[in-house]
Amino acid sequence: MRYYLIVGEASGDLHASHLMQSLKKQDTEAQFRFFGGDLMTAVGGTRVKHYKELAYMGFIPVLLHLPTILRHMKMCQQDILQWQPDVVILVDYPGFNLKIAKYVKEHSNIPVYYYISPKIWAWKEYRIKNIKRDVDELFSILPFEVDFFEKRHHYPIHYVGNPTAQEVREFLERREMERKEGKPVIALLAGSRKQEIKDNLPAMIAATRHLSTTYDIVLAGAPSITPSYYEQFLQNSAVRLVVNETYSLLSEATAALVTSGTATLETAMFRVPQVVCYETPIPKIIAFLKKHLLKVKYISLVNLIADNEVVPELVADTFSVENIRKHLEAILPGGAARQEMLEGYEEVYRRLGDSHAPDVAAQLMCKLIIQNN
Repeated sequence: MRYYLIVGEASGDLHASHLMQSLKKQDTEAQFRFFGGDLMTAVGGTRVKHYKELAYMGFIPVLLHLPTILRHMKMCQQDILQWQPDVVILVDYPGFNLKIAKYVKEHSNIPVYYYISPKIWAWKEYRIKNIKRDVDELFSILPFEVDFFEKRHHYPIHYVGNPTAQEVREFLERREMERKEGKPVIALLAGSRKQEIKDNLPAMIAATRHLSTTYDIVLAGAPSITPSYYEQFLQNSAVRLVVNETYSLLSEATAALVTSGTATLETAMFRVPQVVCYETPIPKIIAFLKKHLLKVKYISLVNLIADNEVVPELVADTFSVENIRKHLEAILPGGAARQEMLEGYEEVYRRLGDSHAPDVAAQLMCKLIIQNN
């Protein structure tokens, strides 16, 4: 069968590449065509565009590059109709992918599957109308999404397990877990976008400065950011940068400061106590909006999955160097909050389950395609 996949960032490239590998196990004649990255390319098939040519985030960058984005979207739409795949598989990246889904539905009978569903439970809940209209099957990797889609919006979905949890388990199985000699490590995960790094990293560095004689402070460089970008923040600090070694770093870390996102879940899967830090502009206004308008109680995946405050979230008016320092010291060895957080991680593990998400999703996809042909 012919599979057309679309991703818009590095994490989508990773998850889609694993899904493609699983689809090949189910369908030995699988053909792939995709908007994706290097990891998907390594699996095989034809890459139409690299996701880096699509990855504009935020209102101003999107506005400035709107003609390019629209040109790529039109190319993708036409390429799908010309290639006539058996299914289009969208991976996250809803701003682009939901428009593709609408076009495919209006101009063809090609089924549209969504792997790693849009996070409309956090914002833009109105997109449920587009999903119901344009998406044939939705495959979720977060257990709490089942109630959101099925009970709140009466839209049946498939929970297939969480690929991040499986990726961490497989990494730990491969790795020899002997600690390296030297000082214990505090990991800094400051986000995957330049604005996030600019907002969060200076405070993280300041909050750990007093610990640099006792701990090795190590920053995980994001794959989409050049090492030179970090230099402006690391000058006159003891922080060491590593690139494309996030899992290796977390496997060695004693504690971590983490900007909200998938990194919070990855950190929990490595059983590393963490403080979630997310600086925002106009913090008092954002704090009000978070309290009164945000659809969910928490911003970190760890707390959302546990439905409990397992990790502290320093956001908006609670984000400060002093607060980061205080919470970090509480999760270091001997700290008052460390053991309770580690116990809370066990509930996250339990709720995620231990299924291999790409395999489960691939099996379901192949079965559904055959049933509906």
